[in-house]
Amino acid sequence: MNDLVDLVEAARAEFTAAPTPAALEDAKARFLGKSGRVTELLKGLAALAHEAKKARGAEINQAKAAIEAALQARREALAAAELERQLRAEALDVTLPGRSRGTGSLHPVSRTIERIEAIFASMGFDVAEGPEIETDWMSFTALNNPENHPARSMQDTFYVDLKDAEGRWLNLRPHTSPMQVRYARQHAARHAQEIAAGRPMPEIRVIAPGRTYRVDSDATHSPMFHQCEGLWIGQNVSFKDLKVVLSDFVRRFFETDDFDMRFRPSFFPFTEPSAEVDIAFRDGPLAGRWLEVAGSGQVHPNVVRNFGLDAEANIGFAFGMGPDRLAMLRDGIDDMRLLFEGDLRFLAQFR
Repeated sequence: MNDLVDLVEAARAEFTAAPTPAALEDAKARFLGKSGRVTELLKGLAALAHEAKKARGAEINQAKAAIEAALQARREALAAAELERQLRAEALDVTLPGRSRGTGSLHPVSRTIERIEAIFASMGFDVAEGPEIETDWMSFTALNNPENHPARSMQDTFYVDLKDAEGRWLNLRPHTSPMQVRYARQHAARHAQEIAAGRPMPEIRVIAPGRTYRVDSDATHSPMFHQCEGLWIGQNVSFKDLKVVLSDFVRRFFETDDFDMRFRPSFFPFTEPSAEVDIAFRDGPLAGRWLEVAGSGQVHPNVVRNFGLDAEANIGFAFGMGPDRLAMLRDGIDDMRLLFEGDLRFLAQFR
């Protein structure tokens, strides 16, 4: 019996000393394998008498069970140690804040355009959108800017190597004024019966925001930029109405009454008379500086005729402003190129 006790203790000692599952399986083979020590003892029972065989067999089986129990205990211990090692290697500090997905927000220019649309909508202006690829006639000729006119030089830039069905060249629109023409002609067509009968046509009030294109690039200009053109045509629309509309817009857009506004004589082919619109804040970092915010003027009679309207019976004004520049003034941005570089470090400031 003592030899079996020694055998169990020897097995336990080897199992305990096994550093890896592979080493443990080698130790198991030396005790429980086909040529193992327990197997050899069981084979030796054949030489014993019946009663002795029965007693000795029971003792060997009891020792075998103890060895198997020791083997299983060591297997579990090695598995637990491996799990602990993995947990330490892959440990997570649950006290750290979670990594949430960043939330998006409107681009400063998109937010500015929405603000412009809301303000003018409250004044009764519709919002018109149209194609960014326009005909030469819509972009220039309809706006009293005929071919080879010197006033085209800064705008007559991006052309598409295609013509429309009437043989007119197509270009990337240099302003959103073509939408004024499109909207006014559609308006005139809808009210053709009133016009033919000599009755007053409902007024045209519309703004046209959108992307535009010109060859220009520096800190305050971009080859692709945004414009918002406005048009008000009616029977009795005056320059006074233009001043009221633009001064009210500036007051509400910048949320201040603390500014001065001036209309500076200028030239645009599609308006006569024409004026640049400047503002000067009385307080803040831009105080005292005159800042150009829009171009404006009374719509030229030739343009009114191209709208399909009677230039004698209809009068009004048009204006154009740059949402990009307005965003720069409102948000304190000093370089327009920052708006279009897609740098999230910059854009995240305006969430």
